Amino acid sequence: METYLFDLCLLPTMAIKVFDRDTLLDLTVNFVPLFILLFFLVGYVVYNPFGIDLVGRVLQVALLLTPFVLLGILTYLSGKAIATAEKTKPMYLPGGATVDGAEPIEEEHEE
Repeated sequence: METYLFDLCLLPTMAIKVFDRDTLLDLTVNFVPLFILLFFLVGYVVYNPFGIDLVGRVLQVALLLTPFVLLGILTYLSGKAIATAEKTKPMYLPGGATVDGAEPIEEEHEE
């Protein structure tokens, strides 16, 4: 079973998952600040505790929205890099990749 993508290349019909369970666990350190930023962003949009004019309100939202968007992009790109490295590179014990003579803990993946 094969499908054609733009009539140029063959792809398997099974969908490819970008983030597996291990990758999501690695990215948890980025999800916590995302949720904190989202909490304050929603809180300040719903309730205006400072009574600021429009310019101050726009600045306040921009200062919360900018790091939220940038961290979201960074989280996606790092997750993609982690998932790709786990599929294509040999896996070593933690800290063992730089040790001379270290052996991979599993065989290399062949596609």
